[in-house]
Amino acid sequence: MHQDPSGDGHVPPPGPAGELPVVPGSALGIIANPMSGRDIRRLVAHASVFPNAEKTNMVLRLVAAAGALGVERVLVSTDDFGVAGGVLRAARKRTGRDPGRWPRLDFCELDPLTGTAEDTRGYVRRMRAQGAEVIIVLGGDGTVRAAASELGDAALLPLSTGTNNAFPEMWEATVAGSAAALVATGRADATRQAKVLHVECGDRRELALVDVCVSTTAHVGARALWQVDELRELYCTFAEPHAIGLSSIAGQLLPTGRHDPAGVAIEFAGDRPSSQAVLAPIAPGRIVAVEVADARPLPLGQRRVSATPAGTVAVDGERELEFGPGTPVAVTLSDQGPRVVDVRSVLEAAARRRLLTPPPPLSPRPS
Repeated sequence: MHQDPSGDGHVPPPGPAGELPVVPGSALGIIANPMSGRDIRRLVAHASVFPNAEKTNMVLRLVAAAGALGVERVLVSTDDFGVAGGVLRAARKRTGRDPGRWPRLDFCELDPLTGTAEDTRGYVRRMRAQGAEVIIVLGGDGTVRAAASELGDAALLPLSTGTNNAFPEMWEATVAGSAAALVATGRADATRQAKVLHVECGDRRELALVDVCVSTTAHVGARALWQVDELRELYCTFAEPHAIGLSSIAGQLLPTGRHDPAGVAIEFAGDRPSSQAVLAPIAPGRIVAVEVADARPLPLGQRRVSATPAGTVAVDGERELEFGPGTPVAVTLSDQGPRVVDVRSVLEAAARRRLLTPPPPLSPRPS
């Protein structure tokens, strides 16, 4: 790590009256994936584009919120696409007359950058080692899944900048940064343990935050799932009717909350008679009819072995594993996933306790 050259390594002086005092030792990390949302779905669907310039702006808003609410230090991931560079340029341009206190910025570097999910995992490990208690991730389901595997007891705040996003939510960065800062400084702690799916395939182990789909597709290929007639089984940690992606199928049949004590298991009809068809938005701009044979709750701890003899397994919407008769697939739902910041609950708690309404400074006594 190297320190922001605009500072001298010391805690910045107090900001304008009304800002919260700095909590010594407090730190949060920000990982912005510059590649999020760049998959085949953007070529064949009318998916929105999330430019890296806006990711830079999101990071700047997160940093500003962290400084105003008393975070001492913010760790920022670096990249080759200009996101961190834009943050650094903004930091260098700040002067003593700029409004608001900023935290100290440290930029994490990986050598080399691989352009894969391993970068995200590496950044989480570095930030945790440097004392970050909250990690904010800008990306899609795949980026957040990579981060979750290395979090330990740190809290996660995922912000959506990908294509199919079921797990990360859409929050304005200033609001999300405020919630993250309150948790990182210990002023509030409204976090919830997420559910996860553990996947076994031969000697491979994978983790899913949203869904696992077994299909008869022979090869991983471009990773994205398109051919619904090849889908055979779907397992979901939660299923929201307003979601996009494969979990939206389950969301229309068995709506299940993120913190309900079960998930959902779907068997697709394939060559068998279907019990019902579901119109679901499986990707941006793509609503298709999916034939379903069975839908039922998936209990915690129940190990389900796939009946599909060969094909691929998609984890959170992307094909990751190929399997055959000698490598059966097993899926188990657990409630021991990452600890996720509940933005709404944190800010509601702050309002109840009046954490963001500090008293005005005392006026000097008249002489």
